[in-house]
Amino acid sequence: MDVRVLIVDDSMTGRKMMKRALPPSLAVDVTEAGSGEEALRICTTQPVDLMFLDLTMPGMTGFDVLEALQQQVARPVVIVVSGDVQAPAQQRVKELGASAFIHKPATAPVIEEALKRTRFL
Repeated sequence: MDVRVLIVDDSMTGRKMMKRALPPSLAVDVTEAGSGEEALRICTTQPVDLMFLDLTMPGMTGFDVLEALQQQVARPVVIVVSGDVQAPAQQRVKELGASAFIHKPATAPVIEEALKRTRFL
């Protein structure tokens, strides 16, 4: 069965790069969202197993999405992918329930390691 993946980034290029960096050994069904609001709509209308979430987006930020996900019964495993490498941001996403934090641009080996830590590989 495929892992249902949601890639959330306001940059189309960022979403495409993330999609290409997913390990070929992971059978995935990928959906993309260009905003936090769109990501939450998708999470309420279809099952999502794993979310790659950008933090810095206009409107609803990645932090806002993490907060909103805490209210949902069935929520995906979230791996935050961000250029904000400051320790307070990393600490806050962990407090909000993110399973891993990886730096942009995410490379295939880094993604693979995060997937192993979250038991998707």
